[in-house]
Order: sequence, then structure tokens, then C-alpha cells
Amino acid sequence: MSKQIYQLCPTKHGFPDPQLALKDPDGLLAFGGDLSTQRLKLAYKSGIFPWFSEDEPIMWWSPSTRAVIELDNFHISKSLKKYQKKKNFKISINTQFESVIEGCQQQRIDQEGTWITDEMKHAYLSLHRSGIAHSIEVTFENNLVGGLYGIMQNGTFCGESMFHTMTNTSKLASWALVNWLKKHDAHFIDCQLTNPYLTSLGATEITRSDFLAKLILSNKFTMPSDMWKPQQLENIYE
Repeated sequence: MSKQIYQLCPTKHGFPDPQLALKDPDGLLAFGGDLSTQRLKLAYKSGIFPWFSEDEPIMWWSPSTRAVIELDNFHISKSLKKYQKKKNFKISINTQFESVIEGCQQQRIDQEGTWITDEMKHAYLSLHRSGIAHSIEVTFENNLVGGLYGIMQNGTFCGESMFHTMTNTSKLASWALVNWLKKHDAHFIDCQLTNPYLTSLGATEITRSDFLAKLILSNKFTMPSDMWKPQQLENIYE
């Protein structure tokens, strides 16, 4: 029996089993619904994420292979270590979330177009206000020069996007994130789909089944209440 794409109910927030996602296009599970905080919370806990362009309906994905970064496998090059020591970068969390998501949006518009539509941006700003979406910021001489944002409501940080306006600053944000997650005994980073850049940082691919099994364990993690309190991170690279 051939698989089918599911249309989500606009008022009920449930999702089909992620294992029912299509093979072609790989991982497409459903369309429709909305980007409400309640639906997005359930999606990420279920191993599902939204990804669509401006002129498309909301589409929900759970690919057959998933890119993840195990925290102990994050790759830090010697050149990045030297670069970090030469510059007086400041690293903070959740102090400039809106600026970070706008930086990610603009960088992708400039490069190849973006899936971070205004609708998506507003949805993730709502998640941030709900204490679920978080940002890492890199500043230099009081200017935001790089950062990343994602979702964390259990032991997994679900990375959404990153940007840089200065060499290596998105890598510095990723390095700071890994160290912050390690400090709080979190589990791993979900990168969703792989690419050469993420591979260079240590991302590997695992099957959907293995990812969902890891997510079940991750959902048992209790996030410290003050983990994402807005603050500057001191000595984060030590």
C-alpha cells in the first residue's frame, strides 16, 4: 500500500506517526495546520519540524536520516581556537533573540532565499517568549556579528539556523552552545538535515528510528529552570 501525505486539522494539534513520512520527497509527513506554540512544541517532541517557502502551505517533515551532533564529537579546529583567543568576543544567551533570527533570515535572503518567512519568524518569537526558543549571540565591539537559535524543551537542542557577519562567528556560537549543553548534562543537538558545513563541525547521520529512540530518552531530561536565563557567558571556551 502506498504512503500518503496527511492534512493536519486546523484546530487539533496531533501528528501522524513520523515513520509514515514519504520516501519521495524524503521525510514529508503532513501539510496544513498552523504554527501555534502548542503545535510546534508537540512537533519537536515528536521528531517533526516545519519547513516550507513563502508561496507554499505549511509542510511538516521527519526525514529518513537525521543529522545530529553528539556533544563529545563536536570538532574544534586549531585555527578556530587561535582565532577565538586573538579576538575579544562576547558570548551571551537569549539577550538578542529577535536580532539573531533576523540575522539568519537576512543572510539566507542574500544567499539563496529563505524558509524563515515572516510567519515563521513570528512563530519562533512566540516560542521564545514561552521559554522554548533560545539564542546564542556573538558580539564584537558591541556589535552582533554572529549567532544561532533553536528549540530546547528537553535534553535535545533542535538547531534551526545560524548566521555570521564576521569570520568564524557562527562556529563560535556552535562551540559555545556545545559547552553550555555539556555543562547542563544535555543530550545532543538535532541538526535536522546534513550539509558539508555541519559535517565539518562533527555532525553525523543516523536513521529516523534511531533518532526517535534517542528523542524518547531525551524527553525524560528535566531542563534546569535557569539554564536559558538571559546572560553573558563567562569563560565558555575553557
